[in-house]
Amino acid sequence: MMYVATLLVKPGTRLDGALVDNLRNAWGGGDVQWLAIDEAAEFATPTKPDNLWDVWQDLQKQGVDLVLQPRAGRRKKMLLADMDSTMIQQECIDELAAEAGVGEHVAGITARAMNGELDFEAALDERVALLAGLDAAVIEHVLNTRIDLMPGGKTLLATMKANGAYAALVSGGFTAFTAAVAATLGFDENRANTLLIEDGKLTGRAARPILGREAKIEALNDISARIGISAAEVIAVGDGANDLGMLGLAGTGVALHAKPSVQAQCDVRVNFGDLTALLFLQGYGRDAFV
Repeated sequence: MMYVATLLVKPGTRLDGALVDNLRNAWGGGDVQWLAIDEAAEFATPTKPDNLWDVWQDLQKQGVDLVLQPRAGRRKKMLLADMDSTMIQQECIDELAAEAGVGEHVAGITARAMNGELDFEAALDERVALLAGLDAAVIEHVLNTRIDLMPGGKTLLATMKANGAYAALVSGGFTAFTAAVAATLGFDENRANTLLIEDGKLTGRAARPILGREAKIEALNDISARIGISAAEVIAVGDGANDLGMLGLAGTGVALHAKPSVQAQCDVRVNFGDLTALLFLQGYGRDAFV
């Protein structure tokens, strides 16, 4: 099997060409292809090096992401993405909680849940309960004032869709947010939990069933079957423990700026690049970005 090694850095910083050449030479790789000058490069290698993770660790200290993957089939036909801390920079429930005056407490629960320390459904119920009585209008306020898109997201969606891919946003967050984010970025569909509202106030409950780890796996299976592709033709991206199922099932599962426990279970890790890293990993050069 032939592999491809991809090296990339945070946009605006510089990937050292000598570093790329030295690694290519050490691994007996083919010619270096620059996907973006000074930002992302790749080369083919005939084997999976025994020292891959030692090299990865060394490069992390230098601000460089390294991904090794099979060369065949790496350009995917579907993007399946988490929302919170993946397609957007915040956790929506933490921002709602901040408006309710319980932000710090809820953020602590969120961090533990995303690191796999707490049961996802129980943690969601505990956090949503703390929002009871909050005016529903605060959702629109949070969307307009507290939510920022993750860099590279619009380019990722536009480029993949221009090349015929399908895009689905699947979140353990809330439909009030996924609908807006999906529309802004161009996702074909979105799935998430629903905050229950009565008389213009949040009830402190979410509709059943809760969309958690298993529901993300089901989404991958359902959507890929519906559009006639296999799981191997999907690239999935997320950062939390509830994303691990879909990341493991997808042909390429990308842990993006992920929690430590999540990274430990994923072979594809992006800690410095933005969402355009998912394009580089598929072999798109910057000149092919839309």
